[in-house]
Amino acid sequence: MRRTIFAAISCLLLVGLALPGCTAEVDDEFTLTVSSATGGSATAPGEGTFSYDAGTVVDLMAEADAGYDFVRWTGDVSTVADVNAASTTMTVDDDCSIEADFAAIPPVQYSLAVSSTTGGSIASPGEGTYTYDEGIVVDLLAEPEEDYKFVAWTGDVGAIEDVDAAHTTITMQDSYSIRAGFERKYIPMLAGGAWHTLGLKSDGAVLAMGADSYEQCDVGNWTDIIQVDGGGEHTVGLKCDGTVLAVGYDSYGQCDVGNWTDIIQVVAGRQHTAGLKSDGTVVAVGLNAYEQCNVGDWTDIVQIAAGANSWHTVGLKSDGTVVATGGNWDKECDLADWTGIIQVAAGGHHTVGLRSDGTVVARGRNNFGECDVSGWTDIVQIAAGCQLTIGLKSDDTVVTAGWNDYGQRNVGGWTNITQVAAGMVHTVGLGSDGGVIATGANFNHQCNVGDWMLT
Repeated sequence: MRRTIFAAISCLLLVGLALPGCTAEVDDEFTLTVSSATGGSATAPGEGTFSYDAGTVVDLMAEADAGYDFVRWTGDVSTVADVNAASTTMTVDDDCSIEADFAAIPPVQYSLAVSSTTGGSIASPGEGTYTYDEGIVVDLLAEPEEDYKFVAWTGDVGAIEDVDAAHTTITMQDSYSIRAGFERKYIPMLAGGAWHTLGLKSDGAVLAMGADSYEQCDVGNWTDIIQVDGGGEHTVGLKCDGTVLAVGYDSYGQCDVGNWTDIIQVVAGRQHTAGLKSDGTVVAVGLNAYEQCNVGDWTDIVQIAAGANSWHTVGLKSDGTVVATGGNWDKECDLADWTGIIQVAAGGHHTVGLRSDGTVVARGRNNFGECDVSGWTDIVQIAAGCQLTIGLKSDDTVVTAGWNDYGQRNVGGWTNITQVAAGMVHTVGLGSDGGVIATGANFNHQCNVGDWMLT
């Protein structure tokens, strides 16, 4: 009986376990949601929501867009085999959501070092070292200083569009170091020696006409000259590299300039030569009987002067004041009170100064009225000969004061003049067309320059 009751109870219990509402349900399917961040996409299984049986191993693949790299899988990644791999797998054992993350690839960058030689600067991008992304086109602009010209870009120039153009571009495909090259322009100019005339051509060659008793006119083989001047019986020329040449009478060593360097202007006096250095100091050689070469303590000088018949040397300082040394018989060196001067000239026994307002001052011997320039206006350049002063006006005409026994002042009809110069007793002018005109004493044919063309 007891067995029968136990069996019945067991049967009821089994039946009860199978009753509706008492059965435990087991899930066997889950969802997987896949998305991607900016910069790429999930290509396997694709983007969206997918259903998988529990335990399914799903292939995951992410592809980056151009300019991006895959970074990692994020979200419910506990069953992702390798979260840092663009191609991997994951096991689906629950509802989950994952995302493929991407990051922009940093651009390849290169350096550009830009510099320049003396005579100019870099307006774009400026001088220094810069960093640019690969492929960037950089604007290059080289600007020469006054009296200089751009020559070419040098260095790593393979990516420069036009190495001979001051304004060009460079495409950054590597790191580069480039330099803008400048050189002094050969600006046509005139100079007067005591009895000879000098002309500098636009190609750096020099012409000479007149007295040649000491070979002061032997300049036919000179090249790369950027400035010339004539003394009593010698000629000096400044080369574009800052060195100096000299020919002619040398009894006092006035031609001993072979070791000069870093010179930016040369002048020739009666029997001495002076040179202005780039640091504003001055050197001089030759006759020093009147201390015309005592310039060793001069500083901050921006222009010097000495005439073909002068026994003194004059220096213009950057502040517009003037210093002078040498023969001072007529107070031609007493210039301490001069101010506002922008150019100086030295005559035989007088000194002339051009003021910034276009007026002119003069001091020294005035036997022929060579210092009577107080009424001059609109002057842009001055020159001085032996007892003669010359002024070029802004309208390209010429005025003179002083001695005229040889017709050296006969310039009344001159027009379109861009530069004037004086010898002992002759005057020369450079025309706007590059031609030359002269008047005055012509004993040695120093005025036979009508066929010269300096441009």
